[in-house]
Amino acid sequence: MEPVEISEDDLLLRPWRAEDAEAVHRACQDPDIQRWTTVPRPYLPEHAREFVTDVAPRAWAEGTGAPFAVCDATTGELLGSCGLVTLDARLGSAEIGYWAAPWARGRGVTTTATRAVARWAFDALKLRRLVWQAEVGNHASRLVALRAGFRVEGRLRLADPAPEGRPEGWIGSLLPGEVPAPGTPGPAGPGSLEARRAAVFGRPQPVLFATAGAAELRLRPMEERDLDAVVRTCRDPDTLRWTTVPDPYERSDAESFLDFVRGTWAAGTGAAFVIADADDRYAGSIDLRLAATDPLLADVGFMTAPHARGRGYMPAALTALCTWGFTTLGLARIEWRANVGNTASRRVAEKAGFTVEGTARGGLTHRGERIDVWVGALLAGDLT
Repeated sequence: MEPVEISEDDLLLRPWRAEDAEAVHRACQDPDIQRWTTVPRPYLPEHAREFVTDVAPRAWAEGTGAPFAVCDATTGELLGSCGLVTLDARLGSAEIGYWAAPWARGRGVTTTATRAVARWAFDALKLRRLVWQAEVGNHASRLVALRAGFRVEGRLRLADPAPEGRPEGWIGSLLPGEVPAPGTPGPAGPGSLEARRAAVFGRPQPVLFATAGAAELRLRPMEERDLDAVVRTCRDPDTLRWTTVPDPYERSDAESFLDFVRGTWAAGTGAAFVIADADDRYAGSIDLRLAATDPLLADVGFMTAPHARGRGYMPAALTALCTWGFTTLGLARIEWRANVGNTASRRVAEKAGFTVEGTARGGLTHRGERIDVWVGALLAGDLT
């Protein structure tokens, strides 16, 4: 396959050259490129030279890929990499990959380049589908894919996960006619809810603060050191009575829960926090779960460690979490549910401002039986 050049807006996408090696080596020292891509670690000058003089030209020659250097059309400065990392002409399908040099980020370079490569692949190569993949948690890559018109369709287990990464990846596809036109904002543009949440979940989980009387509380990510306290809390008779935690509750259940909550943050589907007292001891857990079908809706769940009950910790923590959900995640409604009879949970919700809206008959499955549940909600306007 003959290498080509593509011009789009103020970018030039061209085949790699030997003189690009120094800039490629410099870009690939970036922690984000090393974290989220498959470049060698450590990335040495010889890796860059091999890529630009052997790997990239061979992909073109053998028709197995189409790697482009993304450059400033005026100055020639290298801004990133974008291209077809695999290509199956028989199937009419290819996978796209990209990275942005750290000095070129925040300018829409990768989105423009990805759209340009996609249009060329469909028009010139007559491909029928492009595939995008990224490790769950790589929200910057996901946002580029959305802006380029890709439909994120699910997850798959990774064949070769990064040592410090998640074992699952997102996968999406793009078909002819779905690439936004040049110069149009397309989906998930700046200021959109998707962009807002990508900025939140693409960073480490924050620490929130709450005050209960004279006590100062921290809502922080769960850690390994919290697991023994989680086990004790989940073995408490009241916890077992009113929640759906496994019974009996073992240390392995707590370890699985820790992995689960880390995964929900990585995926951007929820946020679980430990409520820590002034001595940073575990006092309870609380989580916010985003609805899969309504981006403005979430529900809350919580449990208090036995030693921390009756101190007002949970209403304070719930208020702090909901405030964060409304102001940072852009939620419009947060729902609370509890088994009918769980007056302690109801008091917490009402103290935090929730309105109990009624009873859902057979609303939940609890220990193998359908049970009635109270349903309440807090709206964004309720906190103003």
